Amino acid sequence: MELGSVVEFLENKIILVSGVTGFVAKVFIEKILRVQPNVKKLYLLIRAADTESAALRFQNEVLAKDLFNVLKEKWGTRLNSFISEKITFVAGDISSEDLGLKDSNLKEELWNELDVVVNSAAITKFDERYDVAFGINTLGAIHLVNFAKKCVKLKVFVHVSTAYVAGERTGLILENPLDGASGLDFDAEMKVIDQKLNEIKTKGASQKQITLVMKNLGTERAKMHGWPNTYVFTKTMGEMLMQKSKENLSLVIIRPTIVSGTYKEPFPGWVEDLKTINTLFVASAQGNLPCLVGETKTIVDVIPVDMVVNAMIVAMVAHAKQPSDANIYHVGSSLRNPVTLVSILDYGFVYFTKKPWINKQGKPIKVSKIILFSSIASFHGYMQICYLLPLKGLQLANTVFHNFFKGVYNDLRKKVKFVMRVVEIYKPYLYFNGIFDDTNTEKLRMTAKGSRTETDLFYFDPDSIEWRDYFMNTHIPGVENLLQQKRAFPITKVFRSGHVPSDKTITERVMPMTFIQSSRMGNTHFPVSHRDKTYFQRQLLSKMTLNVLRNQIGAAPICRWKPMSGIYAP
Repeated sequence: MELGSVVEFLENKIILVSGVTGFVAKVFIEKILRVQPNVKKLYLLIRAADTESAALRFQNEVLAKDLFNVLKEKWGTRLNSFISEKITFVAGDISSEDLGLKDSNLKEELWNELDVVVNSAAITKFDERYDVAFGINTLGAIHLVNFAKKCVKLKVFVHVSTAYVAGERTGLILENPLDGASGLDFDAEMKVIDQKLNEIKTKGASQKQITLVMKNLGTERAKMHGWPNTYVFTKTMGEMLMQKSKENLSLVIIRPTIVSGTYKEPFPGWVEDLKTINTLFVASAQGNLPCLVGETKTIVDVIPVDMVVNAMIVAMVAHAKQPSDANIYHVGSSLRNPVTLVSILDYGFVYFTKKPWINKQGKPIKVSKIILFSSIASFHGYMQICYLLPLKGLQLANTVFHNFFKGVYNDLRKKVKFVMRVVEIYKPYLYFNGIFDDTNTEKLRMTAKGSRTETDLFYFDPDSIEWRDYFMNTHIPGVENLLQQKRAFPITKVFRSGHVPSDKTITERVMPMTFIQSSRMGNTHFPVSHRDKTYFQRQLLSKMTLNVLRNQIGAAPICRWKPMSGIYAP
C-alpha cells in the first residue's frame, strides 16, 4: 500500500473535530494548521450555547495556549484572518443526538461537505459522575458515528480511545476489537443511571449528594464489570458501540497509553495539565509523596502527545485511501521501548535534587527517594505508623494546648489525604502488568517509511525516545513551566451568564468584544480575559498595570463580580 504525501492529502480537506478543548485535540488542530495551511476547513465542535460562546472558548482555552506560539509567530498580524478563513465554530453537544445542532442548514452543510471526522471528546476524570461520563464517552461516541454515517463524502472517521479499555488484563494485549467482551448491556446501564438519579432526586438530595452518589455508582459499576474506573469503563462501552454500529464507515480507533508532553513539535516539553505522572513529579518536588505502591518491575506505558497525533494523522490518511479491518492502533511504548515506574521516580528524584524547589520560607525543599511498597497492606502499615499515629497525637496536643499545633496538624493531614488519594486513583496503573502489542501501528510506520510520507513531520516511533533525556530535559521542565504559569496567574473558574458565585472576588471579567494587542505577538488580537502565557503571565502584570492597559482600550477595570459571564479566583 502506498500512503503518499500526508501533507498533500490534507490539502483542501474538510475536517470535523470534537473534544476541541482537550489535550490531544489541541495538538491535532495546531499540527494541521501548521503543516498544511491549505486545509480547506476545520469545523470545531465545542460545547457552548451559541457560536459566539464557542469562539470565545476556543480563544480562551485553545488559541491562548503556548502550544500555538509557533503558529502565532508564523502568521503574525495575519493570524486572525487565517483563523477566520480556516475555522468554523460549531456550538453543540455530542451527548445529544445530531450533536445537539438545531440549525438544519448547518447539519446539511456538514453532511454534504465533510471528508474526515475526528472524535477526541472525552471525560478523562477517573471518578467522574457516571451519568456525565456515560453521556460523553459512551453516548457521545455513538451519536458522532450516527452523524458521520449521514455524511455523503466522508472518507474516514478517527476515534481517540485509550489502551486501557483492555481493563486489568495481563501479558501481551493485542490490537483487537472489544465486541467480544461479555456481560455488558448498554441499555441496562442506562436504566441503572436513570433509576439511581430518580431515586436520589425523589429523596430531595442536594446537588453535592447527587454528585457523590453518581461518582460512587460509576466506580462500582466499572469494578463490577472488570474495569478500574469510570473513565475507561465508559470509553470501553463507547468503543464497543461504535464497532457494532459503524456499518460501512471507515473507522479508525487510536488507543494511546499514558499521554505525556510533546517530544519535538511544535516545541519540546509542552504540557497541558498536572495529571497522571505529572502528579507524581509535582508531589515529589514538594516533598508530599514519601511513598507509593507498585511493583519494581512495573512498566509505565508513556507516549508523547505529538507522537499520538502523528499516528492519528497517518492512520487517517491510510484508511481514507484504503479502508481495512486492521483499524485499531495501540500507540504506546511498553513493547518496543519500555520505561519502568522505578526509573520514572528516579528521574524525578535526580532532577529535583539538582534543581530543588523553594518553599514558603525561601529554603530549598529536600527531596527523598519515594519508598515503593509491593503490597497495599505494607503501604497501609507504613502510613499508620509514620503518619496516622502522629496525626492523632497532634490532634490530642491541639486539644490540650488550644490548637497550638494547628498549622502542623493541617499540613500533615493534607499530606496524608493526598498520598492516600494518589494511591487510590492510580493503583490500577501502578500494578498494571500488561504490555500493549503494536503490530498494526508498526506496520503503519513501515508503510509510511516506504512511501512518500513525510516521516520527519509525522514521526511516532517510541524506540527513538531516550527516556532519561526526555524526562530530565524535556518533560519535567515542561511540568515546571506549566506550574509556574499557574502560579503567576492563579487557576480560575468560568461562570456562564446568570451563575452568581457567592462572596468571591473577580480577578478578571470576560469581555467578549474587547481585545488587547500583545507586544510579543505584533498586532495579533486576543480577548483580554484569556490567560495568555506569553504576555500576561511572563510579564507578571499587576492589577494596576492591567487596569492601565484596560483604560487605554476603553475596557472596564478589574472589579467585583457582576451578573454576567465572568471568571473569579477561588
